[in-house]
Order: sequence, then structure tokens, then C-alpha cells
Amino acid sequence: MNDPIFANGFIFKKNEKAPDFVVGKLSMNVVEAKQFLDDYAKGGWVNTNIKQSKGGKFYIELDTWEPNQDAAKAIPVANAEVLSPGPVKDDLPF
Repeated sequence: MNDPIFANGFIFKKNEKAPDFVVGKLSMNVVEAKQFLDDYAKGGWVNTNIKQSKGGKFYIELDTWEPNQDAAKAIPVANAEVLSPGPVKDDLPF
């Protein structure tokens, strides 16, 4: 597992007194956020995860997950086997 890369310039806060439809507040330091985005952009995108520390504070971390290229190439979609769920029962309750 790699060390976390924190999203510099971004701060997320949850307000427990806010209405249910308000998830939280995201504040950005423009200079730091721009630098972070420039440093980690891939194809024009930067993916992050909002997490909660053991102490209860929220933080934003760079999502470094990438699909395994070997696994994605293992079975071409055109040659993939289509699995059938089997016969449909007429006595289903729905």
C-alpha cells in the first residue's frame, strides 16, 4: 500500500447542524489547489476520496487506484462468454 497523498489546498467540513440535504462544505486555497491539480492530473481529471480520520476530522486524499491493465486485456469483450441466469419460473411472487 502506498503512502497517502493528501489533496493540498482542499478542506472539507461537515456541519452537523446543517439540513440533511447538505453533505458538507468544501473550501479551496486557489494557489495550493491549482498546484495539486496540475501535479496529479491525468487526462484532464484528478480523482480524490473524502475520508474521515480516527479522530473524526475529514480529509481529502488523492485516489491512486488504477485498473489492472493485464486483467482488463485478459478476455476481449467480443470473445467473452455470456452467462444465462437459467429458465424463468412462472411462480415468482413479483
